[in-house]
Amino acid sequence: MNIPIKLFISGIMIMSLFGCNNKDISATADEITARQPINAETATFAGGCFWCMEAPYEKINGVIDVVSGYTGGQTENPTYEQVSSGKSGHLEAIQISYDPGKISYEKLLDIFWQQIDPTDGGGSFVDRGPQYRSAIFYHTDEQKQIAEKSKTHIGTTNRYDKLIATEIIKYDKFYPAEEYHQDYSQKNPIRYKFYRHGSGRDQYLKKIWGSEAKNVSSEREKDYSKPADSVIKERLTPLQYAVTQKDKTEPPFNNEYWDNKKEGIYVDIVSGEPLFSSTDKFRSGTGWPSFTQPIAQQALIEKSDNALFMKRTEVRSKKADSHLGHVFDDGPIPTGLRYCINSASLRFIPKADLEKKGYGEYVKLFE
Repeated sequence: MNIPIKLFISGIMIMSLFGCNNKDISATADEITARQPINAETATFAGGCFWCMEAPYEKINGVIDVVSGYTGGQTENPTYEQVSSGKSGHLEAIQISYDPGKISYEKLLDIFWQQIDPTDGGGSFVDRGPQYRSAIFYHTDEQKQIAEKSKTHIGTTNRYDKLIATEIIKYDKFYPAEEYHQDYSQKNPIRYKFYRHGSGRDQYLKKIWGSEAKNVSSEREKDYSKPADSVIKERLTPLQYAVTQKDKTEPPFNNEYWDNKKEGIYVDIVSGEPLFSSTDKFRSGTGWPSFTQPIAQQALIEKSDNALFMKRTEVRSKKADSHLGHVFDDGPIPTGLRYCINSASLRFIPKADLEKKGYGEYVKLFE
């Protein structure tokens, strides 16, 4: 697929992508703390992806607020891109404001250990890199003593067969992350669920902690396996087969979904696995369906494609290994990406049909 000229979108479209803000993330960490009740105390933990660390604490009695952000490095006011590069020195972390009269620091630590793999010093589950290390940032000498005692205790249990790698570090500064990272599990429940499951976090925690683990998903992963080639040939049109199985490309502006404006989700034509949502579809001018992001990143596989005398990144479905299209870095915010996908690789499920077609869990995307 060809690469179009740089895309521009209006301010109204940008606002619709982000939705309504429910946290003043332009405030500093000190300003956020100052707005809390006078008896509130602060705890700061890092345990990999802050989306997955934030959610378990948000409904705990005694927790006043949870903010996703960055800490532990030297770069002032870092961006997500700077932290993701691993060069800022910061870790993805959460800062918890809590009422010590309702919940203790020890209890917060108990929940912390039940969210992470404390033996992995190289990242967190599928997220690899120094920014995903686990750490406890203590604010007072008392917190340090409690954290060290808690770490020693967790290392003496029979749950782990390796040494505890979680660091205990003196707190310095905390920088709130961008607004779209805040309360991610609430604002993007479907994507959060699939991201969390795809990361392997819940499976690991269930294995280690069993029924004690907090926020462990018990939902069974649906089977979107690839049928036999003879079945695929029988089900698909010649074009659909050529695109998904032979890596061909359909013509632009002459395909089923390039201009589809209806609400719904797009699934793999071969397996039925959910791939993209109309909420992330945008008009790219290329003549192919274009999306800023998939429903769940774990549903896709990216491969280098050096055909046609250019270097591109091919996108395939994970379960059925269907060729979908390519992803480029010239898309609109919030991701800056453009998933340029063949209509022939997709089947569209309208919003009104999600329940009866077995995709009822995705109705929340459109609420």
